Amino acid sequence: MRNLIALFFAAWLPAAAAQAYPAVLQDGFEQGSELHWRQLGDCRALLGTPRSGELALRCKAGTSVLFSNQPLSEMGVLELWVRPESDITSYRIQVLVSDLPSVNALWQPVALIEYNGGEQGYKAHRVSVDDPAKRYLRLDIEAVNGLIDIDDLQIERILLATALQKNEQRIVSGILDKLRQDQNVALQAESFRTLGVNYAAQLDMQRQYLEYANALYAGNALVLASGERNRMANPMAYASFRSIINDTKRVTTPLQQARLSSMLKPFGDLATATLNVVSGGAYSAFAEPFKSFLASSFDKSSYSDAGLSRSDRKFAEQNGLKIYQDAERFLSELEKELVQVAGLEAELLQIQLSIEDFRRHLTKQLRDTLQHASMARSQEALSRALSKDETIRQKLMQEVAGNISLQANSYLNGGNNTELVRFVLKTSEQLEQTQSYKDQFNQITSAMLTYYDRFERSVNASQNPFTDDNDKQLWESHAQKARTYLQQSKESFNRAYL
Repeated sequence: MRNLIALFFAAWLPAAAAQAYPAVLQDGFEQGSELHWRQLGDCRALLGTPRSGELALRCKAGTSVLFSNQPLSEMGVLELWVRPESDITSYRIQVLVSDLPSVNALWQPVALIEYNGGEQGYKAHRVSVDDPAKRYLRLDIEAVNGLIDIDDLQIERILLATALQKNEQRIVSGILDKLRQDQNVALQAESFRTLGVNYAAQLDMQRQYLEYANALYAGNALVLASGERNRMANPMAYASFRSIINDTKRVTTPLQQARLSSMLKPFGDLATATLNVVSGGAYSAFAEPFKSFLASSFDKSSYSDAGLSRSDRKFAEQNGLKIYQDAERFLSELEKELVQVAGLEAELLQIQLSIEDFRRHLTKQLRDTLQHASMARSQEALSRALSKDETIRQKLMQEVAGNISLQANSYLNGGNNTELVRFVLKTSEQLEQTQSYKDQFNQITSAMLTYYDRFERSVNASQNPFTDDNDKQLWESHAQKARTYLQQSKESFNRAYL
């Protein structure tokens, strides 16, 4: 995992980017499901396996529906945690809103959460509802091949930038309605001006999300937490394993000792504090050959011809079987650690790929946004959009807003309503594409929250795999440090990104 240090997540962001969005609803189901919901189907708040607290909402296989008891205002991002019963359990949660709480009301679908099976354990989901009106919320929950637990549900208020984008949709709709009603109507310049201002505001949203994504490549607290986690999965960190190595070297020839050193090389050097994490594949390639080497080293035919002293031969004869058994036990316990680390590494690699893809496509979207506003598709224009100097950014946004308004008015004054409609629709499309990046970033933050949760559970005292007291104590000492660093990183991440 050392090669992932460069992409560990930030423990800081500029104060301007660290915003708090108050929740309009928070429900851990500690007081049952009736407090905030009425329902159809079979979901009950039960004792069992909550993510936090004592209760979680358990939904049996099949379809269940939850309706909010009260209308919720300014619904922004919906966050919830779901735990499938098994690795073949899948689920689908559709999010809908309506002005009325009736089953037969006109419910508008706004988001969809899908999971097709895989790892067990709680998984975070974040989706954008983005409705500035006061409406009822509905969750259609479908579980297949087992039950699911839902916990720690919350809904944030809608962001100002999103509310502006929603307002832009109404402006576009009004412009198109007027064109349909009268091909010669003189559209108010104010509508074009507002459209331009809202369009330009998307530049700042794009810049902010690019800053978020770029900052995800810097880090400190999580790097430290992962460093401790790495040591917990390295056999050379444990005195019992080093004792096995020293005992083996005592009964082997110089050539055998050289071979043993070569086998241990992938794990690093404890003397220089450079302990590596060996992936599951490399560990498997080490474990069985090492046990074979150990067995042959303590075979009488081997140590009898190794030129050993009488005391060393006696040591081999009396302790060989126990040393082998201790090694086999230790390696079996260590393998549980490596499974945990390998899973976390794979999860982090997938997050890395998501971030790289997000940054690449959002940068292209920013260039397209500028180009549609008649700005040169150049590095200079991109640099102005991403500048740390707010004055430079504001001046660019004014130019972009003016260009959008000017272009729309030129089509109108030229009587070219066809091109005007195309331009307005293209402008709206650009804004909708920008909004889609918020949904993509929700997926990244969901993955990161899930990663934090699984990392935290992996260093819980109950996960200590070792039976030797010294090994248990060493594991716990590293785990305590990892928990501290992880909490610092998690708190910083929540402040910066959520």
